[in-house]
Formats: sequence, C-alpha cells, structure tokens
Amino acid sequence: MNPIYERSDVVTVRPARPGDAEAVRAIRNHAIEHSTALWTETPQSPAEGAVWFAAHLERGSALVAEVAGEVAGFAAYGPWRELTGYRHTVEDSVYVREGRQGLGIGSALLAALIASAREAGHHVVIAGIEAENTASVRLHERFGFEQVGTVREVGTKFGRWLDLTLMRLPLGRDGDAGGTTTD
Repeated sequence: MNPIYERSDVVTVRPARPGDAEAVRAIRNHAIEHSTALWTETPQSPAEGAVWFAAHLERGSALVAEVAGEVAGFAAYGPWRELTGYRHTVEDSVYVREGRQGLGIGSALLAALIASAREAGHHVVIAGIEAENTASVRLHERFGFEQVGTVREVGTKFGRWLDLTLMRLPLGRDGDAGGTTTD
C-alpha cells in the first residue's frame, strides 16, 4: 500500500472544480475498462468527459475526495429520469480510484453527496448497482438505502448478462410533491 494512503490520512471531500475533470475522467475510464460499475465498454473521450462533468458542475452535483492533495474519488448525482414528474429524485454515483478502496473514501463521499442532495431539496436518492457489486450494496445499506428490487439481465458487459439492483434513500418528508407521500 502506498504510505500516503494509510487509514490515518485525512480524506477531504469538497465540491468539484473544473480542474478536476481529467482526474474524474481517469477514474471513470478505469471503471469502464475494468469493472461492471459503468455499463459501457467505450471509454470517455476528453470531449465527452468535459460535457458530462460540466453538466454536474452547473448543477453543483459533483464532489471529489482528496487524500494528500490527490483526487482519490468522486461522487455525483443527476436526474434519475428526464420527465418532470421525477424532478425530485436523483441517482447517485460514487467511485474510488483503483488501489484506494477500503480507506473510507467511498463513505466520506456518499455522506457528503446525501447531504448535498438533501440541501438541494431532493426527495429521494436512487442507486442502481450491478447486483454482484456487494461492496457498493453494503456501502449504500450503511447509509440507510433499502433494496427495492433487482431487475434481471437488463445489461451486458464482458460477454455476460448483468442484473441491476435498485436501492433508494428517502431524504425527508418536508417537500411538497403535490400530494401525499407514501414512505
């Protein structure tokens, strides 16, 4: 293990800045190339990464985690669905740089992301997780996300079918959605 990533090191979570774009794209591309966390086999080009990142910066919905001055992970939320009826629901993404897992970075990012989504007035956060990604499922469970179902064989990568586990976290009952809440 790299000595600057001992458990005693401080993880700093902060809002993402334009200068973080390449570090975030590198983390995303590693996940694309080596995992089933992102269901595509095409790495993001610098232009595609810039567009994706700019949308999150504009919304204020991207965070990065730094350890010893290096971007060691990122988290973001975005619209769960584009129709206006879903406008109070967002979907999260949390990624930790390869070799930096197990240091509390994912937990720090998810805690800050939930707080950010709540502060922005969102009502529910959805997590769509590849069903065999037990580390991500456990991380979300620790923060109160409940599993609401698994959709079988809805994606493919690396020559196999993938199942999608859906989890949700209600952020509060104080928002007015134009009717009564059921949670």
